[in-house]
Amino acid sequence: MIITALFFVLTSCAQKGEQKAGPYLAKVGNVTITQADFDREMKSLPDFAQKFFQGPGGKEKFLDELVKKELLYQEAVKKGLDKDPDFKKKVEDFKKITLITQLLEKEIETKSKITDQDAKAYYEKHKSELASVSQIRASHILVKTEAEANKILAGLKKGEDFAAVAKKSSIDAASAKNGGDLGYFSAGQVLPEIEAAAIKLKPGEVSEPIKTKAGYEIIKVTDKKYGKPVDFDKVKNAIMQRITAEKQKDVFDSYIENLKKSAKVEINKEALEKLSPSEENKTAPMNPAPSVEQKEAPKQATPGKKD
Repeated sequence: MIITALFFVLTSCAQKGEQKAGPYLAKVGNVTITQADFDREMKSLPDFAQKFFQGPGGKEKFLDELVKKELLYQEAVKKGLDKDPDFKKKVEDFKKITLITQLLEKEIETKSKITDQDAKAYYEKHKSELASVSQIRASHILVKTEAEANKILAGLKKGEDFAAVAKKSSIDAASAKNGGDLGYFSAGQVLPEIEAAAIKLKPGEVSEPIKTKAGYEIIKVTDKKYGKPVDFDKVKNAIMQRITAEKQKDVFDSYIENLKKSAKVEINKEALEKLSPSEENKTAPMNPAPSVEQKEAPKQATPGKKD
C-alpha cells in the first residue's frame, strides 16, 4: 500500500553496479535487491514501522515495498527528474546537513562525554537547588497603574528602601503597615502570577511589575524554605542531559570560534540593513509558546493575602 511505501522513500536504494552481499531476493530491471539490502533497509526503520512486517507474510510484504520503491526510483530517473534543478538543490542541501551532522558527531559529541562521577559532582554542588521550595516569604508593593509601578521600581533600583516605599505607596493597607510583608506562603496561597514570580527570584531580588486583577505589584523575596533534596537516582538522568548539553555547547562554541579564526568571514552589513520587512519576517524566530505560568490559572486568594 502507498502509505506504507512512504516509509522507504528516505531510506537508501539498491543502486546499479553496487557490490552486494548475499543472494539476490528480487530483480527490478537490471538492478538486484539482495539479502544485504533487505537487512539494511529493515534495520533502518523505527521499531513501530518494523511491526508492519512481522508475522506471516511479513518478509514478502517488505520485499514488495522495496520492489515498489525501486520501480518508482527507476521511473523518476527515466523521466529525467534527477536532472531537475530543484531536485539537485535538495540533494545538495541533504548532503550538506548530513556532512555537518557527521562532523558534529565526530568533533562535538565525542568530546562531550560525561560520566556518572560528573553527574554526582553536579548533584552535590547544586543539591540545595534540587530541593523543592516548601515556603516562600515575600513583601509586595501594590499600586493601581503600570506607570506608578515603573516609577517605584526605578526608585528601588536606585537604592530606595523597599519597606519604606511599601508603607508610603502600597494600596494594600494590611501589608503596607508591615513594610509590604506577606509572611510565608506555600503553593496556592497567593495569586498564581505572584507565586510564579516569587519561585524564580532569589532571596533579596525584586521583580518587575506584575499585572494582577488588583493592579500592578512589585514583589521582593526575603526568604525561602526548602524541603528534602531529591534523591540522586531520581534526577540522575536529568542531570546527565543537562550537563551534557552544557558541555556540548561549550565545545561547540569553542570549535566555531577556532573555525572563524582560520577562515575569512565577511558580513555585508549594508545589504543586511536593506532587507525588506517581508524578507526579515521569513527568518524571524517564532514567538515562544506561553509557559505554564503564563496560562490562565484557577481563581486564587486576594493578592498578597493568604486563605
